[in-house]
Amino acid sequence: MKFLKTLFAFYINSSVHVALAVVSFTLVSFLQEGREFNRDLIAFIFFASITGYNFVKYSGIAKLHHLSLTRNLRWIQIFSFFCFLGLVYFTLQLQLRTIIATGILGLFTLLYALPVFSKKRNLRSLPGLKIFVIAAVWAGSTVILPVIEAEKLMGMHLILDMIQRFMLVVVLTLPFEIRDVRFDESDLDTIPQKIGVRKTKTFGTVLLILIFFIELFQKDFQNIDFLTLTLILIILGIMLWKSRTLQHRYYASFWVEAVPIFYFLLLFLGKVVY
Repeated sequence: MKFLKTLFAFYINSSVHVALAVVSFTLVSFLQEGREFNRDLIAFIFFASITGYNFVKYSGIAKLHHLSLTRNLRWIQIFSFFCFLGLVYFTLQLQLRTIIATGILGLFTLLYALPVFSKKRNLRSLPGLKIFVIAAVWAGSTVILPVIEAEKLMGMHLILDMIQRFMLVVVLTLPFEIRDVRFDESDLDTIPQKIGVRKTKTFGTVLLILIFFIELFQKDFQNIDFLTLTLILIILGIMLWKSRTLQHRYYASFWVEAVPIFYFLLLFLGKVVY
């Protein structure tokens, strides 16, 4: 039992779970467009997510003090190194235009983690920006990159998909913001800090309603994409309203983050059966 708990903690802390969530959104995009899965792009996004998230989370902790690192953090560093090698390999399998686009998204990741604006200021520390930077990178990675790699043009429906995905990721992030409101520095000006927890939930609900009406504008009631997304919006809305500042350790980092994975599985099964 202790081994399973350790393995599960490593699964969460090494960002494998969040990487699967990002990959799941990418797979949803492929299913919605009726295209075959691009394995190289999917693998690239998986390894890039692990590398990027672990860089953001642990670069400030590790620095140069390798000898003082805990055993778990050392294992995460080793794992991240091999994921970085995987990232490099699959980057070389992509089209040049996709590599350029990922470079732009990667730049946002660097600006998010590194103090480029001053000795202590980065995108993460700029008031109110944190959640929207995350949403923009996720939306760009899971909607735009598959289009670029497939050499497709961005039509209106893809622009709307991008907007929906952006808002969906914002809502996914709100339970984390609510959880961290006790620990975040006051000058971060996160949404719960600025408007309170209850109004944050209301804000997220408004976004979910907007996503629903955008989908309604694009699809009919019997479309499996519409039905699946509607169910996901309901589930996410319930999870948002159940979010607390004092919540279970893995409520946000596992259950909320599992919503994109469940979204993909549900849509995939729906496409097979429907």
